[in-house]
Amino acid sequence: MTVNLKAPVPAHILPIPGVRLGIAEAGVRKVGRKDLTVILLDEGSAVAGVFTRNRFCAAPVQVCREHLSQVVATQDNSQVRALVINTGNANAGTGAKGLADARATTEALASLLKLKPQQILPFSTGVIMENLPVDRIVAGLPAAIADAHEQHWVQAAEGIMTTDTVPKAYSAQVVLSGQTVTITGISKGAGMIRPNMATMLGFLATDANIDPALLPALATDLANASFNRITIDGDTSTNDSFMVMATRKSAHPLITSWDSTDGKTLRIALLSVAQQLAHAIVRDGEGATKFITIRVEGGKTAEECRLAAYAIAHSPLVKTAFFASDPNLGRILAAVGYAGIHDLDQDLIALYLDDVCVVQNGGRNPSYQESDGQRVMKQSEITIRVDLGRGTAVDTVWTCDLSHDYVTINADYRS
Repeated sequence: MTVNLKAPVPAHILPIPGVRLGIAEAGVRKVGRKDLTVILLDEGSAVAGVFTRNRFCAAPVQVCREHLSQVVATQDNSQVRALVINTGNANAGTGAKGLADARATTEALASLLKLKPQQILPFSTGVIMENLPVDRIVAGLPAAIADAHEQHWVQAAEGIMTTDTVPKAYSAQVVLSGQTVTITGISKGAGMIRPNMATMLGFLATDANIDPALLPALATDLANASFNRITIDGDTSTNDSFMVMATRKSAHPLITSWDSTDGKTLRIALLSVAQQLAHAIVRDGEGATKFITIRVEGGKTAEECRLAAYAIAHSPLVKTAFFASDPNLGRILAAVGYAGIHDLDQDLIALYLDDVCVVQNGGRNPSYQESDGQRVMKQSEITIRVDLGRGTAVDTVWTCDLSHDYVTINADYRS
C-alpha cells in the first residue's frame, strides 16, 4: 500500500549525459531478483555525498567516506567513476570482515573498469549483521557492466529496493543560459527511516556544469531540506547515504556560485527533485495509509521547530491515532510539551489540522467540533500546523501513520 504514489513511467525518467546504469541478478539474498546495480560516470564528473550519523555505520559507508576523503585530500572530487550498490545485505555489524568485503567489491569493479579502487564507491542495503556474499557480487559485476545504459534509471530504482513496494525515480529539466539541463534521481526506503545524515539510499545526478568545489556543501544542503526532514519510524539506519553527481556535460557557463542566476535556478530544481524522492519514501512507508506534513512555526529557532515536529512525528500515539482517523489531538500537544523546548509557554500555542483550528492560546478552540477534526483525519494527505508563538522561525517534517501492517512487515522481514 502506498499513499498517492505510483511507479514511475520509464519514458518520463530522463537520461543524464555521462551516466550509465546497469543491473544484474547476483543472488545476494534471493534467487531470481535483480539485486546488483552499477552506476558508471564519465571522466570529469564530480561527486559528493552525505551519510548516516549512526555510530554503528555499515562497512560501505566507512569505505565511501574513506574514498571521498582521499578525493578531498587531492582537491579533486572528479575522480569517482563508479558506484556499486547491492540490496539484500546491508554489510553492517560485520566488523573487520565487512570492511574487507566492501573493499574487495570496489577492487573487483575497479579491475573490470581499469580504475583504481578509490574511484569506486560501494553501497549496501538489506539485512544487518550478515556477511556480504562477495563471491556472488563479484560474479555478477560483468553482467551489470554489460547491462549499463543511460536509459536504465527505473531498472536501477527497482534494483535497489528492499521492502519498497514501488521504485522511486523523478526527473526535471531547467534552462541555464539557454542550455537545457537535466536532473534525474532515484531513492529507496520504506522502513528504518529517520535519515540523520550528514536502510535509505538516494542518488541524484545532473549534467549541469558545476564547479566540483561546490558539490559537498550542496549535498549537505539538499539532504537537510529533503531526506533529513522525513521520518517513518524514527530509526536512523546504519546505511543511509545520499549522493549528488554532476557530469558537467552541459554547455552553459561554469556555475561557481549559488548566488548567480543560473545557480539559483539549478539549486531550486535540484531541491525539488530531492524532496520528491524523499516524499516518495514516506508515501511508501511500511504499512502507511496517510502522508502527513508537520509544519511548526513561531519558534525562536528552526532547531526548536524541528524538535517539536519530530516529537509529533515519532509519537506512536499520534501516529496510531492518525491511522484510525481518531481526532485524539491532545496527543499532539503532549508531544510538543516533551519535545525539549525548555521555556515553552503553553498559553501561546495554536494547533491546526489543515484549515481547522483545534487549539488557540493553549486550549481547545471554542468553535472546534470533533467532526471537523475527523473529516480532516480521514484524508490520505494531512497537514498538522503548530504555532509556538515564540518567534518567526519555521521548519517542516514529513511522516506517515503507523498501522498494523508496519508490525507485520517488520516481524516477517527476514522470512
